[in-house]
Amino acid sequence: MARILGYRSLPPKAKNLVVGGLIAFVFGAYFYTMRVVGGTNELQVAIDKFEVDKNKNAGDANMPSKV
Repeated sequence: MARILGYRSLPPKAKNLVVGGLIAFVFGAYFYTMRVVGGTNELQVAIDKFEVDKNKNAGDANMPSKV
């Protein structure tokens, strides 16, 4: 199993700093991603457009034929 070289020789405070930095990076990336993804409304716009088109087509199917 591969080990990070020199990690075991670090003092406990330095290990805590490394782990804290990694945790901060992960949470930062998560919140940044959620902000970027949540800021766009493209999916909801596409769903609404699909629903409107679906209702138009369903209304056409319920119309009696002119024959």
